[in-house]
Amino acid sequence: MPIFEKISRILKSNINDLLDRVEDPEKVLNQLLEDMRHELKEAKVQVVAAIRDGNRLEAQYKENLESAENWEKRAIVFIENGDDVRAKEALRRKKSFSELADNYREQLESQRESIAVLKDGLATLQEKIEEAEHKRAILIARAKRAEAEKNIQETVAGIADASAASAFDRIQDRVAETEAHAEAYRELQNLDGGKSVLEPNPNDDIENELAKLKEKLKK
Repeated sequence: MPIFEKISRILKSNINDLLDRVEDPEKVLNQLLEDMRHELKEAKVQVVAAIRDGNRLEAQYKENLESAENWEKRAIVFIENGDDVRAKEALRRKKSFSELADNYREQLESQRESIAVLKDGLATLQEKIEEAEHKRAILIARAKRAEAEKNIQETVAGIADASAASAFDRIQDRVAETEAHAEAYRELQNLDGGKSVLEPNPNDDIENELAKLKEKLKK
């Protein structure tokens, strides 16, 4: 039916447009479902209109069929009264209404076939929407899981990167160097009885002065 062909074209166009513009899978799926629900409403309007037209055709068919039957009854009365002229006129009117009734009956049968097709299409569209809703939940969960896994892998890859490993190595070297300095100071303090060799010794000046005086006496 044209309505469902139109819906199919619209949805295909919307899908292509969304896939070109939007990268978030959840947004794409939500928008597509919204479009499908909108088209479902349009399809329901078309089905209701077709049913309404079918009801109107059926009413017109019955009305003309009833008029044909009434004119036939009148023709019988005229014949019983010996009035062939009016009987012929009644039969002509009967024929006219019978032809109209046949015409409406044909249209009604065709309309009923169209309504059946529209209802089937509407049911199929509703099933597709329900199926799409289930698939959306699954696809969104998969997309989120894939995004989380990608972020984890990127983080791991960043940590394992050569520059990151080099930074850790440099920090380790600095810590080791600081530890070595601390150990050296501890050893020096132990050798000097707990005093640092870097501290000035007050006896050094006296020793120097004594040596100078002895040298002077020798001369």
